[in-house]
Amino acid sequence: MYRWVCLLLVMATIVGRSTAQDMCGYKKCSALPVKPGYVNVHLVPHTHDDVGWLKTVDQYYYGANNSIQIAGVQYILDSVIPQLEMKPSRTFIYVEIAFFYRWWREQDADMRERVRKLVNNGQLEFINGGWCMNDEASTHYNAIIDQMTLGLQFLNTTFGECGRPLAAWHIDPFGHSREQASLFAQMGFDGFFFGRLDYQDKANRLKYQNMEEIWRASPDDLGPAADLFTGALYNHYVPPGGLCFDIGCGDQPVEDDMSLHDYNVANRVGIAVNTSLEQAKHFRTDHIMWTMGSDFQYQAAHTWFKNMDKLIAHTNSMENTKVNLLYSSPSCYVYHKNNASAAPPVVKFAHNNTADFFPYADQPHAFWSGYFTSRPAFKGYVRRCNNLLQVCKQLEVIGGPKFSDKVPLPTSERLREAMGVAQHHDAVSGTEKQHVANDYAMRLHAGAVECQVTLLYLLQHDSLLCSFAFQTTRAYQTYIMRIMCLNDLVIVSMTLQQRMAKDSALPPIPEFCNYLNISVCPVTENELIKSFTVTVYNPLARQLTGYYVRLPVNGDAFEVITDPKGINVITQVTKVSPRTQEIRGKRGKATHELVFAVTAPALGFSTYFVSQSSNISREKLPKNEMMTSRPRSLGEDQEIHNEHISVVFDGKTGLLKSVVNLETKVTLKVNQGFYWYNSSAGNNKASSRKSGAYVFRPNSTEAIPIQPEKSVITNVVSGQVVQEVQQMFSPWVSQAVRLYSGQRHVELEWTVGPIPIKDGLGKEIISRFDTDIMSNSTFYTDANGREMLERVVDRRLTWKLNQTEPVAGNYYPVNSRILIKDKSKQLTVLTDRSQGGSGLKNGSLELMVHRRMLYDDGYGVGEPLNETGVFGDGLVVRGKHYLLLDTPESSGQLHRALGEQLYMAPSILLSLAGSISPAQYRKDFHTNFTALKRELPSSVHLLTLEMWEDDTVLMRLENQLQKAEGGTTQNVSLPGLFKTFEVDVDSVEELTLGANFPAANLQRLTWNTESGQTKSEALRCWDAGTTTVSLQPMQICTLRFKLQRNQA
Repeated sequence: MYRWVCLLLVMATIVGRSTAQDMCGYKKCSALPVKPGYVNVHLVPHTHDDVGWLKTVDQYYYGANNSIQIAGVQYILDSVIPQLEMKPSRTFIYVEIAFFYRWWREQDADMRERVRKLVNNGQLEFINGGWCMNDEASTHYNAIIDQMTLGLQFLNTTFGECGRPLAAWHIDPFGHSREQASLFAQMGFDGFFFGRLDYQDKANRLKYQNMEEIWRASPDDLGPAADLFTGALYNHYVPPGGLCFDIGCGDQPVEDDMSLHDYNVANRVGIAVNTSLEQAKHFRTDHIMWTMGSDFQYQAAHTWFKNMDKLIAHTNSMENTKVNLLYSSPSCYVYHKNNASAAPPVVKFAHNNTADFFPYADQPHAFWSGYFTSRPAFKGYVRRCNNLLQVCKQLEVIGGPKFSDKVPLPTSERLREAMGVAQHHDAVSGTEKQHVANDYAMRLHAGAVECQVTLLYLLQHDSLLCSFAFQTTRAYQTYIMRIMCLNDLVIVSMTLQQRMAKDSALPPIPEFCNYLNISVCPVTENELIKSFTVTVYNPLARQLTGYYVRLPVNGDAFEVITDPKGINVITQVTKVSPRTQEIRGKRGKATHELVFAVTAPALGFSTYFVSQSSNISREKLPKNEMMTSRPRSLGEDQEIHNEHISVVFDGKTGLLKSVVNLETKVTLKVNQGFYWYNSSAGNNKASSRKSGAYVFRPNSTEAIPIQPEKSVITNVVSGQVVQEVQQMFSPWVSQAVRLYSGQRHVELEWTVGPIPIKDGLGKEIISRFDTDIMSNSTFYTDANGREMLERVVDRRLTWKLNQTEPVAGNYYPVNSRILIKDKSKQLTVLTDRSQGGSGLKNGSLELMVHRRMLYDDGYGVGEPLNETGVFGDGLVVRGKHYLLLDTPESSGQLHRALGEQLYMAPSILLSLAGSISPAQYRKDFHTNFTALKRELPSSVHLLTLEMWEDDTVLMRLENQLQKAEGGTTQNVSLPGLFKTFEVDVDSVEELTLGANFPAANLQRLTWNTESGQTKSEALRCWDAGTTTVSLQPMQICTLRFKLQRNQA
């Protein structure tokens, strides 16, 4: 995999690029045999190939494990290619590039040339173009952009302009995000098609001919640049009834030999004509689309094409039918729909939808809102791996060439691909079989390990900072091999090693501790180790201040010395909680945690030196204020506070009682606790639908509290660095509420599991905040970590809802934050992973943190969502919520800054210091480094920094504030921005969001709407004259440039 880009570049130079003679794209569409005055039926031959679901990715590709499902993707492509070559009128679309790339890699030069010809003449067309067809509820926008970029880059490198998809195709995800549409529009797509929308919404749209509209995906910020022609497919994504010609279908083929008894042309044509005319009643213009395919179809493609050839020929030869069947594609359908709508009489499409398509229900009592939380541990792991991948890609740019002359190093490619697969709508969604979930996690781990190795190298041995002589010595080669042979080490750590080295000194090898959340780290908890270093890499483009590190240690006295002056840092040592000791088992033995604040420069690192304290310094350490089972005085409230926030717990129950912002004097009365919904087992009178991986269906609208009769508080820790209230709600639900010095938010670390099931009841666990905010049944959730959307209980924006599930029908995806507010105060809760959430009652806000069911919901997985965890008794999940309280006017900038810090958290590396003293360490190694000469503005986020083709760099800058949050236009000058290299401003090229097309050349199709005409140009950001990037609120700027590496 590591050399595929170079190989493809060579091949593309020889024969891969499209030419003026090619008949792909809209040039191909203009030549299609459409007939004015007829119902033109665009037949779209396609296969929907899940990148894992019931079988793993490998099993699906090779056709293995067919006892589960008969599906082999390689055979689909093997079968389709010769069938397309037989007749130039035939077409086929392909979507999942993770599979196509694998198949392409196996083909010889002859087959590759045959495929290129089919692509260049428009017969084989790539639609969507991402590594997968990503989920839209549980995915973060950063990961969506990355996986789309990975697929689009391959297509562009391999096929040139003819490989560029013109339409988006999300036919199977279970609900659709407004932000997804906005991203697609920014990538330059002209249309977006999906298969799933609420059954009531669909009925309403069919009635009023609104199955297709211009979706306003960013009405208040990006405006027309995010408008997108969007179509809901008439027949999901399967063929019309009676017209499925796959070898696995039971429908009759077209038997057109008149001498045979079973001659059925009239029947087949009759179905085609009647179906066409009926469908046409619900659509504007005389163009409709049929999806001719389904899951893993076309393994025997001749059965499809032979029968479609006949159906087209016989239908089109019938007189007076006014129906014209033709081979087509989604992009050609959009092209002809656009042309037809512009011709008199002009068709004006609806332009009033500023909402999304969540939650999705395909029938009464079946809301697919459970998967917003399903497999919470995996959702958390995906988010952490995305964090690591961004760090890894940054350091590949900062660190320079990734290969020495003698020892090749791993790259970020494996993690890029694994993350691309993980965004699939049956991966991070949590709707796959358990063995498939295990396979996804394994792939992420393998990719993460390689990224960590490279980071280690680039940190310690930067070619600019250590001597060339050292890099070419046997000692250097031995050192690299030593790193690569350590399984659990791994581009992030190696890049940072480069940057730490000053000369030829051999630096200590840093390690990652991946289980710090349960206080496990062999480096720091070894009693024989007297000192170690902590290196903090900050991937943000501004200084990180007041970030707290918690390290497991043995003993209660440590001091932390930091560069550059060796100043003592205030620390606190707290006991490891009993709950943490319980869930980590024998994996760790630390008795305490060392807690201290770190500061790291923008796009850089700081190194801290930690050693055991002397007897003198022990006396100066803050003491832990401990308590056992109840507050000091029965009935007395318990308070913790810092300079910004006060948090009060009820003296009787131990539950959170109030929060006060000490600066603004905003006071919130709040009761926070854990509850569970009893999952439906299908024995409800209203419906037999069960709760499962997809569906959330509680047996009651009232959640059951998880709370003992006595106070839930088991311990209070007081100190100068952190104050903490530990709560135990049940043997399987606990929480630590923390206030760190200087921070403006409250951290709630929850631990849930194993969820008990011996009572035969499935359970769906929530954390709920009941407040005095007058929210008026209104709450707000983020769309994939970007724009905030208003939600109103039991209401849909464009249609009237008949609510059948008062709880599940009001659940929405929460990717990064949820909030409620009134005129004077706003409560924002940020998450560390995607979850389902709602605000069912006035002043209430809830987040589902874990689920465990005993029944399958009947939508294909075929097994209950019953994760048994490491020890077989049930999965334990630990996560965090972050609570912000302020005025509505001030909250936006606060939660944006915190949200950025959470998903782009620093990477922590630890090294044994051995006998090296702090002074000697600072003399031998760099302990402070930044790759920037100046920080970016506070609202500008460095979204992407990665190596690209031809030794260029791809960079995305994002203005992460909305206008409603105080966002304004931000400017960034590129010259002199970076310290380790200079941007060659003459080479800067502005691209569309997917980085596969020049923004200056983009001309999207324009549409007539009820409120005017849409715009065709991209929203531009790069001014070559001033060498400045200008960003409107929520705008993302994608640039590619050459760099000139600095020598100092």
